[in-house]
Amino acid sequence: MKIVAMVGSNRSDSYNMQLATFMQKRYAQKVEIEILPINKLPFYNQDDELNPPEIVKEIRNKIKESDGILFVTPEYNASIPGVLKNAIDWFSRVEKVMVNKPAMIVGASMGALGTVKAQLQLRQILNSQGVSTLTLPGNEVYVGSVHEKIDENGNLIDESTIQFIDTVVDNFMNWIEKVVIYASAY
Repeated sequence: MKIVAMVGSNRSDSYNMQLATFMQKRYAQKVEIEILPINKLPFYNQDDELNPPEIVKEIRNKIKESDGILFVTPEYNASIPGVLKNAIDWFSRVEKVMVNKPAMIVGASMGALGTVKAQLQLRQILNSQGVSTLTLPGNEVYVGSVHEKIDENGNLIDESTIQFIDTVVDNFMNWIEKVVIYASAY
């Protein structure tokens, strides 16, 4: 199974990138997670959507060929970051590669509530016409106080958080298989 990840942070020591990298390593025996370079995308411009830059074509193709999408979002001003919204804008136009693609959302922040507000908005965006991803229901992953749960090497060390994410990843993989079986029946 192949999952692509969109990490909504371009900070060099991003907790969300560390979380995505941790998941990539931890679940390597179960699923291939490729972290997409969405921070390299130019700002979306409708003038360029019919003849997009090469990086847009490359990432679009990776999304199209994947079995699902992992969205990893920080929370900026009670919302999703611009880099993530920009990527969604690129891939929800012309060739709408996210439509009916299974998706899972995780997020980490130093605050106690994790990324609750950002994830609520992200779910709303992912449900919009043109995006229409199939977001894993009932498996919200909000990693609050992340600075206390990640070591100096970027490894998640909080055992209860790890066990919870293990469960959600298993749920996601099982759900993808059900979605694929259901979709192939029609």
